[in-house]
Amino acid sequence: MNRLEFLRKAGALMAAGAFTPVLTNNLFARPLGANDRINVALIGCRSMGWGDLNDALLVPGVRCVALCDVDREVLEKRAAELEKRTGVKAELYGDYRKLLERKDLDAVIIGTPDHWHCLMMVDACAAGKDVYVEKPIANSIGECDLMVAAAGKYGRVVQVGQQQRSATLWHEMKKYIDSGKLGRIARVNVWANFAYASILNPVPDQAPPAHVDFDMWLGPAPERTFNPKRFHGSWRMFWDYGGGLLTDWGVHLLDMALWGMNVKGMPNRVMASGGNHQNPANYAETFDTLSVVYEFNDFLITWNNVTVEAGPYNKNYGVEFVGENGSLVANRESWVVYPYRDKIEPYQSLPDHMDHRDHLANFIDCMRKREMNTACTIDNGALCAKFAHLGNIAARVKSDIVYDDVRKKFDNKEANKLFIKEYRKPWKRPVF
Repeated sequence: MNRLEFLRKAGALMAAGAFTPVLTNNLFARPLGANDRINVALIGCRSMGWGDLNDALLVPGVRCVALCDVDREVLEKRAAELEKRTGVKAELYGDYRKLLERKDLDAVIIGTPDHWHCLMMVDACAAGKDVYVEKPIANSIGECDLMVAAAGKYGRVVQVGQQQRSATLWHEMKKYIDSGKLGRIARVNVWANFAYASILNPVPDQAPPAHVDFDMWLGPAPERTFNPKRFHGSWRMFWDYGGGLLTDWGVHLLDMALWGMNVKGMPNRVMASGGNHQNPANYAETFDTLSVVYEFNDFLITWNNVTVEAGPYNKNYGVEFVGENGSLVANRESWVVYPYRDKIEPYQSLPDHMDHRDHLANFIDCMRKREMNTACTIDNGALCAKFAHLGNIAARVKSDIVYDDVRKKFDNKEANKLFIKEYRKPWKRPVF
């Protein structure tokens, strides 16, 4: 696609509300190859990363040239699906470092378990690649800081997979909150109740499948025997790889709470309590029942999760802004205003369900323009991930905590031990 054609199509997309451009003085800061083609690769092909890639391929000029996964069955299945869809036979890799050596590669999508995000993102930036990284951006607070530093040092475009930032529904919600119609907001309640937080019917540890490079899957995480209940999908419920519902759904929903309340920094104090109370036989290490309070000068944000898929307003997940004139309740299906004593008008907004597609389109658009202000920047991804980790840390150390994001210190000795992950040799944690 030549320059004029790109501008014409971009104008059509803007007219349709598909994305909001950020104009710069340097529209095409670097050559992107013949016809402005962008070559991308996917690292972690099984689940969310595959969805990310498919929406990226909807953008004209984007081609997937490589796939990487430690599960050979997943890798070959996705390669066949990609070739059928696009006609491109991608190169296959089991080691992402080999993939990053490619000179024809413009960007990578990282859809791996959380414990891999930091190292892969930093290595990709150092290799001169732009990055789309799934949320939460990292599995510890300290790694979040390393990723922010890497994006800045290497000047890479980074989009975090918090696609609600590209949704018309949530932008309309934000506009309504900013209007002041709700009046003073003293409390924001956030919840996500999903059954998959409980892992039942454990099985013995066993040898990994022959088609899985389990040592590579572990990567920088501590050495541990293989168990299918700690592998595909369920890894999120074990501290070495994820942080349970709070780092999975919580990052998305806390993002909306923080955005709505214009929060840019850390809370004054965090209080939390959690455990496997809903299902005492739960095999997971993370919490199937958790409550967190984030304290600010003049309002509170709360988080709650259980594994019973029900919740306030008959929604098993959502965000509630409690104002003096009424409450605004939102999730991905709608946002609704519930007036208090007819002080404001009731209102309901419905989604267009184009947020994920538009989020990938925004990433590609920012790559072409060399615009660093993506819909969800690495800084915003770090902020939201830190809030999620703070809640988990407070519950794990069973104490109220205060975190100083300048000194990178807690007021709690045990909490400081959870600030950053140690890397298993021979993997080395990035240093800036």
